[in-house]
Amino acid sequence: MTRADLDKKPSDVAAMFDDTAERYDLLNTLMTGGQDRAWRKAVARAVDARRGERVLDLAAGTGTSSAALAAEGADVVACDFSLGMLQVGTRRQSGTAGLTFVAGDALSLPFADDSFDTVTISFGLRNVADVDAALKELLRVTRPGGKLVICEVSHPGNPLLRTGHRLHLKVGLPFLARFSSNRDSYNYLAESTLKWPDQRGLAALLRTAGWDRVQWRDLTFGVAAIHRAWKPEIITRAE
Repeated sequence: MTRADLDKKPSDVAAMFDDTAERYDLLNTLMTGGQDRAWRKAVARAVDARRGERVLDLAAGTGTSSAALAAEGADVVACDFSLGMLQVGTRRQSGTAGLTFVAGDALSLPFADDSFDTVTISFGLRNVADVDAALKELLRVTRPGGKLVICEVSHPGNPLLRTGHRLHLKVGLPFLARFSSNRDSYNYLAESTLKWPDQRGLAALLRTAGWDRVQWRDLTFGVAAIHRAWKPEIITRAE
């Protein structure tokens, strides 16, 4: 099984997810203690997809979250750079109206400028080799005034909870990995989470990339967080 490291070489990360595609949704549930379902619902509420809107779900994996958005009547593009994940998703979501699967890299998306009303990415941003470039690329494909929703691992604000969370990542997940056929996925999750910025840190990256009205709220005491931001409207000034 391919082992991705924190250099996040795209081919290694994609291959790791190819290897886990069939069991990816189950693995998510196990690693989050079942919280992934509640987090997906929170993302759907934050996206607030409307009938006729065009939504990009980046790092969509098997399309579980994408299908929920399409059920609201939106035209949803599920985009991922793991062909294995896309193959599984296409098979499992074959009857979902309004959902299209597209292969694409977050650093060079195969979409025109201003293509989407909303763009969203859940638990995929930390897997990108260049986060700043990815945030700018997402800005490019979002229409002026459009919205970005990010759901990602984070760090509890409470010092006691933060210590317990870090202990779980350093000891608990590696212990679970010993009994799993997806050992590398557990270890990578722990390492990438520990290195990921906290809520304020990610908000700062969003503002630097050009996003406006950045806000966030914690999920499960800050173990994860949802960030929302908007692409500024284009203002035409008379000469």
